[in-house]
Amino acid sequence: MATPRPALRAAVADLDGPFSVLDLDAALANAGDLVRRAGGTPVRLASKSVRIRPLIERLLAVDGISGVLSYHLGEALWLVDEGTCDDILVAYPCVDRGLLARLAGSARYRAAVTLMVDSPAHLDYIDRALGADHPELRVCLDVDASLDLGPLHLGARRSPVHTPAQAATVAREITGRPGFRLVGIMAYEGQIAGTTDSSPAVTAMKRISARELAGRRGRVVAAVEEVAGPLEFVNGGGTGSVESTAAEAAVTEIGAGSGVLGPGLFDRYHSFRPQPAAWFVLPVVRRPAADIVTVAGGGRIASGVPGADRVPVVDYPKGLSFSATEGAGEVQTPLRGAAARGLALGDHVWFRHAKAGEQFEWVDEVLVAARSGPDGTTTVTGRWPTYRGEQRSFV
Repeated sequence: MATPRPALRAAVADLDGPFSVLDLDAALANAGDLVRRAGGTPVRLASKSVRIRPLIERLLAVDGISGVLSYHLGEALWLVDEGTCDDILVAYPCVDRGLLARLAGSARYRAAVTLMVDSPAHLDYIDRALGADHPELRVCLDVDASLDLGPLHLGARRSPVHTPAQAATVAREITGRPGFRLVGIMAYEGQIAGTTDSSPAVTAMKRISARELAGRRGRVVAAVEEVAGPLEFVNGGGTGSVESTAAEAAVTEIGAGSGVLGPGLFDRYHSFRPQPAAWFVLPVVRRPAADIVTVAGGGRIASGVPGADRVPVVDYPKGLSFSATEGAGEVQTPLRGAAARGLALGDHVWFRHAKAGEQFEWVDEVLVAARSGPDGTTTVTGRWPTYRGEQRSFV
């Protein structure tokens, strides 16, 4: 099936590029599929993968999605201020003393927001920033979910806490110190959830890692609860590992969000395939040769290890490819292929970013399109501001 669908292209055909488009029907269908894949385990929405507050609010209304997994404390406080959510787990530690002081100074913030820590050093920093007599703060222990096979390390370098004994030691430090309450554990298996099925060896590695982590995560939770008592939540997963993570008895919620937008990286997964739901559309501005067109902009390269999988996907027209000598450029991008012969100046070329969320750091708003009739007719129903459009940047 061609993407984007013809009715969606028709809905914006008369607009001048560049612009960004959200297919709301596809996004909501993807959210429903995430919930289905989770099999009854609640999904905590990863805001990093969305960065459009109206869309976050729409997704939080989906049955089975509960709470936000935020990427920055400033973002979390803002979402509380806006009434978007009152259950926010900040996925990364914060060392901004001003933001920590804002959090500590508000009972509303303290009830809604959970900080991430992975060592006593984080507790020491917060105590120095706020004073040892600060109000009680909710904290979550970040546990390293990567796979160690002898000298080989597979996964993100997130936390120094890897074993049940190490987790119990940090938990003991948290529970024994005034001003902190340990409420949860997070263990993100990036080597499973965030790794594409690029080869049979990689797929096999993911299976091995999932089996190892399932046993270790359960032992970590048991060790921490022996010290701290029952936890409110155990967060794991990601869009790429929903099924295996949900199968673990110790996990109470899954952090996910990328699958809502169906970015280019998910074209490389075998176990699932979300619908593409977000694009940036660039106009043709040059025709340097019969089979080459140049579009304005295009260099929206995804974070991570540089490689071909971090470059935007050209979804429409089909058959266009990047120049090997120029690639995706900041202000212009040449594209080669037979489809270029049918393109005129001003025509649209549709791209998907390799990763969800990051593309919205480039634009102030997205055009929201949805089906408006039983025949599939699609119309632009609104313009939603991105975080950037609301003058908020947390990167």
